[in-house]
Amino acid sequence: MRKSVFERRTNETFINIDLNLDVKGENKISSGIGFFDHMLELLAFRAGISLRLECRGDLHVDAHHTVEDVGICVGQAIKNALGDKAGIARYGTASLPMDEALANVALDICGRGHLVFNAEIPAENCGTFPTELTEEFFRALANNAGITLHINLAYGKNSHHIIEAIFKAVGIALREAIAINGIEISSTKGVL
Repeated sequence: MRKSVFERRTNETFINIDLNLDVKGENKISSGIGFFDHMLELLAFRAGISLRLECRGDLHVDAHHTVEDVGICVGQAIKNALGDKAGIARYGTASLPMDEALANVALDICGRGHLVFNAEIPAENCGTFPTELTEEFFRALANNAGITLHINLAYGKNSHHIIEAIFKAVGIALREAIAINGIEISSTKGVL
């Protein structure tokens, strides 16, 4: 099974994570930020994975450390669960509409973390989630998972719809990329 279980403790956050790439739907997520929990649940569901995550962060300061550290941990969990990446499709794409918003995502599980994020989010907050942290989460995830991740918002007006379209599209692209479609490593170099 492609699984990763670990905890990470800093002066700002304490995170327990249990991620399984081969089992769908056993998601239990608690970060202390309701909107963020909902987005992580959507990402996991669309990716077809199980994600159990508990984070206790310094939300009395703000949400930044919690969101970024969750991105770090989810990224590390994905990387650990993939192992040598033998047999994975490697690439994934998704174009996802959410009412008036349309998000386009392309990713490559290549071992090189990089984020391109082209999305203007009009509102400052969705619930208690600062919308600018959307980019911070995906940067931390991409860098720690070793994923080149391109997120482009074609259009959208409602901040909730925009962010939801992005998280769902990343989930769908991730599902495609982690799918086993052979036994070899998908690289002419022989390593990812």
